[in-house]
Amino acid sequence: MTTIKILGTGCAKCKSTYNNVLKAIEESGAQANVIKVEDITEIMTYNVMSTPALVVDEVIKIKGRVPDVSEIKALLG
Repeated sequence: MTTIKILGTGCAKCKSTYNNVLKAIEESGAQANVIKVEDITEIMTYNVMSTPALVVDEVIKIKGRVPDVSEIKALLG
């Protein structure tokens, strides 16, 4: 199962990213575990300076912007 992490401190863009991830999973029928990471210390371990960031199976795919649903679906395969 794919693990998706949304890195962000809870700002509006981070919430939009989270909602887009959930919608992409629903539309694609993918099996994924979604985790919100809001702890700044844990976010820093990914060496991400701008949030939101989208991490799929521990690989940073998108950072510093809100991906749209179709872009997330493409990442899910």
